[in-house]
Amino acid sequence: MTTLNSLARASSAYLRSAMHQPIRWHEWGEEAFAAAQRENKPMLLDIGAVWCHWCHVMDRESYDDPEIAAIVNQYFIAVKVDRDERPDIDSRYQAAVQAVSGQGGWPLTAFLTPDGKPFYGGTYFPPTDGYGRPSFRRVLLSIANAYSEKNGDVVEQAKMVETAIAQAESFAGRSGRVSAGVIAAIQESAVKMFDPQHGGFGRAPKFPHPAALDLLIERYARNVSAHVGTAASESLPRAESRGPAEQSSAAGTSDNLQNIIVTTLEHMAKGGVYDQLAGGFHRYSVDERWVVPHFEKMCYDNSELLKNYAHAYQATGVEFFADVARDIIRWMDEWLSDRERGGFYASQDADYSMEDDGDYFTWTLDEARAVLTDEEAQVAALHYDINEIGEMHHNPAKNVLYVRATIEEISQRMNLSPERVKELLAEVKKKMYAARLQRPTPYVDKTVYVAWNSLCVSAYLEAAKVLDLDSARRFGLRALDRVLAEAWRPLQAKLLHVIAYSDAQAEHREVAGLLDDYAFTALACLDAYEATADLSYFKFAHAIADAMIARFFDPTAGGFFDSEPASDGKSLGVLATRRKPLQDSPTPAGNPMAAIALVRLFHYTGDARYRDQAEQTLETFAGVAEQYGIFAATYGIAAVHWLEERVQVVVIAGNGGDGGDELVAAAAPFSFSKTTLRLKANQAVAGNLPPVLAATIPSLPQLGSGRSFAVLCSGSCCQPPIFEASELRRALETALKKSA
Repeated sequence: MTTLNSLARASSAYLRSAMHQPIRWHEWGEEAFAAAQRENKPMLLDIGAVWCHWCHVMDRESYDDPEIAAIVNQYFIAVKVDRDERPDIDSRYQAAVQAVSGQGGWPLTAFLTPDGKPFYGGTYFPPTDGYGRPSFRRVLLSIANAYSEKNGDVVEQAKMVETAIAQAESFAGRSGRVSAGVIAAIQESAVKMFDPQHGGFGRAPKFPHPAALDLLIERYARNVSAHVGTAASESLPRAESRGPAEQSSAAGTSDNLQNIIVTTLEHMAKGGVYDQLAGGFHRYSVDERWVVPHFEKMCYDNSELLKNYAHAYQATGVEFFADVARDIIRWMDEWLSDRERGGFYASQDADYSMEDDGDYFTWTLDEARAVLTDEEAQVAALHYDINEIGEMHHNPAKNVLYVRATIEEISQRMNLSPERVKELLAEVKKKMYAARLQRPTPYVDKTVYVAWNSLCVSAYLEAAKVLDLDSARRFGLRALDRVLAEAWRPLQAKLLHVIAYSDAQAEHREVAGLLDDYAFTALACLDAYEATADLSYFKFAHAIADAMIARFFDPTAGGFFDSEPASDGKSLGVLATRRKPLQDSPTPAGNPMAAIALVRLFHYTGDARYRDQAEQTLETFAGVAEQYGIFAATYGIAAVHWLEERVQVVVIAGNGGDGGDELVAAAAPFSFSKTTLRLKANQAVAGNLPPVLAATIPSLPQLGSGRSFAVLCSGSCCQPPIFEASELRRALETALKKSA
């Protein structure tokens, strides 16, 4: 009979996956720290996630090994933490391990004094010496010996590391004025890091950096005033039409933001980092060509990339980007959505077993031939580059599917019409996906996190608006309704971090919300208000933002802390270290997202308190943000919101068949500084407007005319009602130019 350790009582899927291990694991908490101090043992801290491939590898190689477990149990108090459930713990110990070893990531393996102060650490340690790393057994014994024989040195090292943690994203006081220079510097960082051959930023491994892409798309859209549905796509140069040298020399000018955007988004969506059968993006690519991914899929990566592709379609009119956006939603609907109750699941694992390495997603040539006709198999092999030798090192026969040959190239090579090739490819995708569904399926973590849900809600509402997807709009609102019903505690004015855990058998825990939960949810509520004109969403945004200020804002030095101090003043480990997150890693950073929420609230309420706190927050980082380059892209977006005048378009729908559709379409161009509200005449009178607009709209005599019209407001004034779409388009273009 297998004896379970204490993680059998945990709620997190990652922790529960280790309940059968022979190690006497503890959850993070007072019990673990008391045991370490009572027994005078160092602590072994493992931080990982259920989707993390190398976490599973280390579990199998080391933590499942009885000999390793005996060493750990004899010399250490072992603590396991789920980084998704407790990002506040993860961020601080990541900073510690980076200070010690120069690297971070998961699994994070840290060694702590009995009071939780880190003195040594790393990421993955192999079972035997290799990969340039010592064996985990040797590390454990060396650390145990050092703690026993050189305790003074250990304590001194812990003090040094604690100082390094305190200096990581602490940001004490305002560091400058907010200016357009920081936006330009972040943009220039992206231009310099741009890979003109393959798209993306930097070298392998390659992450998508969606906030940087969104900033570049908005800058491009402002420059060219592109409109949805125009013929702009006909004049766009194909990404592959320029050679690397030509692309590189041109990339430094604003006119060539288009090239960066198109090259990157096309290569990513045609690469193996995109699931060519099911849709949706994997977490990142291990190579610079976007071919071989780390196969886990995260809801937050897909939510932010969904916004990228929707916005790129708005800015360029390229239909391919709209297709990818719809395809991301297709995958999220099928795999990461709680269709019954609303809400978005956290992630899908890369692997289905310890021996697997992306086998669910990859194909041998024989596997493809087994489910396709000869003609289909030939088309599939050409299109997806399926060969006898593939890209996977653990099994060279396995191929990652990516787009190698276009429909036109296949048409010429096989002497088929392009229409016939399209038909064959449709059958290929259908049959291969059906066959893949018969394979053992990687685990889907059905945990519903508040912050990540709110990102998904905002993305769904944005894509629904751009692409006219009513089903996405409805589900986004349903997911937000669940967040507000189950995670918001109005009497205590607090949000939780977790709505539901993946394992129905697990005990539900109330994990306190963090800055991200509040900022992302306030923004999702504002997006929902703009999507529905239902003032209740605006009121939720107002209340959640006020709670965010009360719990996290630093009134002395400005900016927001990522978490609240312990209510009893007793923080475990290094949790007492205060952090003000600025970098996007891996989700948008909390401080600039909070500032965006405050700026948007100010423009709706006229409440100077929101404006002042947004300014304080942005000035806290103004002097250093550009040093972070594309990792501060959300700060760059927040600076755009702050510096540019808000342009608000309110469309009042008329009676009968005149619903104001043409006016809404005229208000479609993408801009961070623009919002569009659509109301019926009775809504405009009945109190569905926030304070600033309520002072203007209800008094308009045109409300009773029965005709649709638009009111365009910018700065501190509103223009006379506009009845024609062409006139609104011209007025909006003028207003956006003035706002810059």
